[in-house]
Amino acid sequence: MTGQVLRRASELEERNEAHALATVVRVDRPVSSKPGDRAIVTEDGRLEGWVGGSCAEPVVVREALAALAEGRARLVRLRPVGSAREPAQPGVVTQMTTCASDGGLDVFVEPRLPRPRLAVAGSSPTARTLSALAKVLGYRITAVLEGRDERLEGADATVGLQDLAAGELGPADSVVVATMSRYDEAALEAALASGAGYIGLVASKPRGQHVMDLLRSRGVSEEGLGRIATPAGLDLGPSTQEEIALAILAEVVAHRHRMGAQSNATLCPPDAREAVDPVCGMTVATLPSAITGDHNGLTYFFCGRHCRDQFLAGPEQFELAVRGHGDRQAG
Repeated sequence: MTGQVLRRASELEERNEAHALATVVRVDRPVSSKPGDRAIVTEDGRLEGWVGGSCAEPVVVREALAALAEGRARLVRLRPVGSAREPAQPGVVTQMTTCASDGGLDVFVEPRLPRPRLAVAGSSPTARTLSALAKVLGYRITAVLEGRDERLEGADATVGLQDLAAGELGPADSVVVATMSRYDEAALEAALASGAGYIGLVASKPRGQHVMDLLRSRGVSEEGLGRIATPAGLDLGPSTQEEIALAILAEVVAHRHRMGAQSNATLCPPDAREAVDPVCGMTVATLPSAITGDHNGLTYFFCGRHCRDQFLAGPEQFELAVRGHGDRQAG
């Protein structure tokens, strides 16, 4: 099972899809899991693997989604009701459960967010240095090359201008055009169509203005021109090609952090995906795969089938919980 989970994690990482890896690191028996058991939680809340039964899974899913939203790992401690209260610690979440086993476990939840993407057009010295530096910071590098003999060492993929213009990049991704006038205009037009949030042109101020004028004559709108940073990068004064690459990467990283704060907040908003089980009081994630039951026109979410069956057998027994959480749990 662990091998399958790790292979699945590798597949998701290769496809650059967000997911969280959950690993059981400690158990207080009796529980159904053991240290080393692992599971993956995808950004739509699906759990693949094993970290425990119906009492553990809802909590792990909920905390995995929160970890993806915040971009921070956490240790999740599940303890039976009546356990000694543990002191609060940063990065540690403690959840009391009503499981009949009376056991407990600790699960380390690690978010694995998509690697940032940087498309580099050209094979100039600046392009080569930029690619090498960005790889150190974990970027996925796409080389955008048109010359038959061009190469960009270390790139994860190499595409042409038509592929760049296919629109597969996102607001947090970047394109840097460093062709040294060989195909600047065509690369910038492709970059504008790519969906990238940051587009930079490596050029002097006069050359950059000349390229902007050429693009304007080719029908590029003022709005499009306004998306192009030229000269790309922070102003370091007179600089070598390598220093120019560093200045551009600093600007690319700043852009990613600005956009990343927004995209992570909307990736898996915890408050919008939580409800309280009216039977046991556990907080669970309100996802399509969640265990639910309907009562008086409202949908309620449960940690497991045992709580749902108990609720449906006599909802009036949980009238206070229903009144307290009905609005939050309405489906």
